[in-house]
Amino acid sequence: MFGVAILAGMGGLAFAMRDLPVGTAYAVWVGIGAVLTVVYAMVTGAEAVSVVKVLLLAGIIGCVAGLKFLH
Repeated sequence: MFGVAILAGMGGLAFAMRDLPVGTAYAVWVGIGAVLTVVYAMVTGAEAVSVVKVLLLAGIIGCVAGLKFLH
C-alpha cells in the first residue's frame, strides 16, 4: 500500500511539474496531501471534526488553488 501511494504521489507531482514551477507544484502537492490526511483522520474518527478545522482546511485548499491559478 505504501509503495503504491508513493508512486501515485510522485507521479502526481511529476505531472504537476510539467506546467508549474517546482515551488508551486510542491506547495500544491504538500497542501493536497495535508488536507487529505486530516480528512481521512476525521472520517475514521481519529481526529475530531470542528467548524474551525473545516474552515482552516478550506483555507489551505483556497491558498493552494490561488497559487496554481496565479501562475
